[in-house]
Amino acid sequence: MVLFMKKILILFGGVSTEYDVSLISAGNIINNISKEKYDVLTLGITRDGKWYLYSGTTEKIMNNEWINDRENLVPAIVSPDRSVHGITVCGEKTENIRVDAVFPVLHGKNGEDGTVQGLLELAGIPFVGCDMISSAMSMNKAVTNTIADHAKVAQAKWLKTTRHDYLKNGEKFRNECEEKLGFPLFVKPANAGSSVGISKVGSKNNLDDAVRKALGVDDIIVVEEGIDGSEVECAVLGNDDIMAPTVGEIVPCNDFYDYDAKYLADKSELHIPARLPDEKIDEVRREACKIFRALGCSGFSRVDFFVRRSDGKVLFNEINTIPGFTPISMYPKMFDYAGIKYPELIDRLISLAIEKKTESDNGLIK
Repeated sequence: MVLFMKKILILFGGVSTEYDVSLISAGNIINNISKEKYDVLTLGITRDGKWYLYSGTTEKIMNNEWINDRENLVPAIVSPDRSVHGITVCGEKTENIRVDAVFPVLHGKNGEDGTVQGLLELAGIPFVGCDMISSAMSMNKAVTNTIADHAKVAQAKWLKTTRHDYLKNGEKFRNECEEKLGFPLFVKPANAGSSVGISKVGSKNNLDDAVRKALGVDDIIVVEEGIDGSEVECAVLGNDDIMAPTVGEIVPCNDFYDYDAKYLADKSELHIPARLPDEKIDEVRREACKIFRALGCSGFSRVDFFVRRSDGKVLFNEINTIPGFTPISMYPKMFDYAGIKYPELIDRLISLAIEKKTESDNGLIK
């Protein structure tokens, strides 16, 4: 029996194209967190940016019915005031609730990109996952790719442009893509996730439409050469001492692993471990840890790669600093394969968050 239960705040929703994914991830975490060790509070952020402390059912969170459950909604915010160390509830009377740690289950913009992490750092509250700087760098594909190049982590050839530059001289950029990357290629918003806004382009004729689609999501885009290879993912866990127990493989049901293939079609194949030789799996694990450290990550991340069919080359694709926790998400599945079940994984993540904050505070005191 636990004599002192830690109060954990779970943030869900968010002003993001990945709002719906966040609800499902949060619901799975709420359902699997130990209720004997943790007193759980849930704070939801609507699509238009309203914050509410929610005391209703997990099912209503996952079905996006929570926002209509008015009797269980109270306006509340994470307070940046360190003396609060938690949330300020703005009901009939104002009340401060202290929390021991926050689990931000917020995918994509305004949650995974360093914004919420910056707020939590101001508030002095331990939180699961990467800090503000590493979250922001990892979210921006142009920055991530630049750091990967510097760290000598192999990846696909790539180019970037901004909305301003493209609208000013789009033809020059399209020519550069054709000359340096060839076709097929992928056009991606620099700051997005779950494959939102991504297009696979087979010829120059379709490139302008794909760029404009990506610019509808973000002001910066990245264009990468198409890689014919296996799509694999590696789960990383830890702060200073990190582990990457295995590698999973995805066989998309669509032309590539887009949003529909990930969350709607339910026909993509998952293989854990990946169907690769042991030495290739070990190489992916090493490269995952290498980019994790290069970006200054902590807590957890899922790192995605291609393994090129022609020569077996391992090529970094992207890193996700708040990986999905949906029923089909690879991150918890890979740790389950390694013998770390869902409740234990959540417990470790919370412990890592508190450990990181404690070590940081002690460092400042010294």
